[in-house]
Amino acid sequence: MSSQNQFALLRTRRFAPFFATQALGAFNDNAFRQATIVLVAFHLGLTDQAVGFYSNLAPALFILPFFLFSATAGQLAEKFEKTRLIRYVKLFEIAAMALAAYAFQTHSVALLLTVLVMMGLHSAMFGPIKYAILPQMLRPEELIGGNGLVEMGTSLAILFGMLAGGALMAIDGIGPLAASGLVIAVACAGYALSRTIPPVPATVPDLRLNWNPLVETARAMRFVARNRTVFNSVLGISWFWFFGGVFTAQLPNYTKLFLGGTATVEILVLALFSIGVGIGSLLCERLSGHKVEIGLVPFGSIGLSAFGIDLYFAHPDPATLHDLGALAFLAAPGSWRIALDMILLGVFAGFYIVPLYALVQSRAQRDELSRVIAGNNIINALFMVGSAAFGIGLSALGWTIPQIFLATALLNALVAIYIYWLVPEFLMRFLSWLFVNTLYRIKAEGIDKIPDEGAALLVCNHVSFMDALIISGVVRRPARFVMYYKIFNIPLLRFIFRTAKAIPIAGHHEDPALLKRAFDTIDAALAQGELVCIFPEGGLTCDGEIAPFRSGVEHILQRRPVPVIPLALRGLWGSIFSRRDSVLGRSRLPRRFWSHIAVAIGAPVSAADANAATLRDHVQALRGNWA
Repeated sequence: MSSQNQFALLRTRRFAPFFATQALGAFNDNAFRQATIVLVAFHLGLTDQAVGFYSNLAPALFILPFFLFSATAGQLAEKFEKTRLIRYVKLFEIAAMALAAYAFQTHSVALLLTVLVMMGLHSAMFGPIKYAILPQMLRPEELIGGNGLVEMGTSLAILFGMLAGGALMAIDGIGPLAASGLVIAVACAGYALSRTIPPVPATVPDLRLNWNPLVETARAMRFVARNRTVFNSVLGISWFWFFGGVFTAQLPNYTKLFLGGTATVEILVLALFSIGVGIGSLLCERLSGHKVEIGLVPFGSIGLSAFGIDLYFAHPDPATLHDLGALAFLAAPGSWRIALDMILLGVFAGFYIVPLYALVQSRAQRDELSRVIAGNNIINALFMVGSAAFGIGLSALGWTIPQIFLATALLNALVAIYIYWLVPEFLMRFLSWLFVNTLYRIKAEGIDKIPDEGAALLVCNHVSFMDALIISGVVRRPARFVMYYKIFNIPLLRFIFRTAKAIPIAGHHEDPALLKRAFDTIDAALAQGELVCIFPEGGLTCDGEIAPFRSGVEHILQRRPVPVIPLALRGLWGSIFSRRDSVLGRSRLPRRFWSHIAVAIGAPVSAADANAATLRDHVQALRGNWA
């Protein structure tokens, strides 16, 4: 596994200008919106009813372009070179911010709402480019780290944009002028940076554009639904926006009525959440080992529910103290519990959302990804509208804001259970990730030897009952494991193996029908371009040495000649799941956790040059003397 961390991407031209461009876009979007809120609420002399009307109208106007133009944006991102499209979007942003500056000076609410629609269009057009460009500019092992940086940068840019836009507009006398200068300067800086992004070629240059939004929206939905894992990942992403939409919509009144705080407390709470998202997004790369680790998604959903529920119990009753500033709030009893809840909600939000975006990018077909992201944005918008309706409905029923938080957190648990029941791969990966990362520290060598696509047969020495989980935790592509049926049937692990579509096998004298079915399943998997991993020794080693490979590997290659990739496990002999222990010897109680092990991967061997003896020699050479 590469030791290079994600921050090294910020020193590369293929990523850094794009990262800065998208972060400035998120900054400007929120700076404009917060400046508009301050202007409308405090500088125009409007009644409370009018302010409330515009506050409810604004989110609807911003979301509207996502429904109308996302499908078209997805087509454009497939057909044209993406860097050129980014520059056009940035030029559009400059025009929108120039109009916003005029609206700030003239105090024109109608023009401000027009600009709000334009910024919604800006975001709708940029979204499919933003997420579809990452797999083209990053290597597979960089995808999770790149997504983590983008989510971290977006989260912090949103926070700083809100702070800057609101603070500048609040300056007496020159607020509109200062806010105007900020949004225009940032838009120009974004365009200048976009000109340094290297060209990223079109994925479907001969695509015929369809300008009918209804037809293309339906087609985008079909692209999303084509792959079940992608579809359920999109539902998971959209649910995150529902969850976040409910919480963020309630924060202004929550900080005022239940925390007794002023606007500075609301900013503090948002800052804590944003910092948490940044931390969680960055930790994803380290926890996932540079690969798309969807096992973090259930981990994230557990944390969202746990700390959402705790937020209710932390302060269920209205505040007795009022008009507290940020420092006074932090000095109040119980405030640190709320602060910790907000940070950890953000951390687990990062664990949840980053792998889902990376999974969509890695599993969707490359020539459909932009349109899949467009469909994702449309579904996100629907869920955001639903979150607003959910919050308004519960408020109308007389629910308090902490009760709304509690209901959302409990609903999140139910939705998570439903998603993981639909796609057990999420839960399987979580259990696998939990087992492996609790017991071992894994070093991988030669991970780039495994092809990103196409059939291949992996052969490996067999040391412990955890071998399949360890290899699946290292190899970025899903692999079908062939394993002895008695190991396949181990309680609890059976769920993981069955969900991973492992292939149970038995000896000829034990169950000839199962043996034949296993070889047929292996051949069908290879015919479909999948990875299949076998342990040719036929069982766990009893002495730590690699036993002779059986002829089954040759039988597989005779039926389906595919490249063979040797793997070697090091450091597992003597672990609690190996056969070094016995009933008469040392007990199987854990003697060491987080122990160092390694997976070494060798160069592919052609089917013509592969036989049981030579493949064993390759694996032996990779393992060396470290059993």
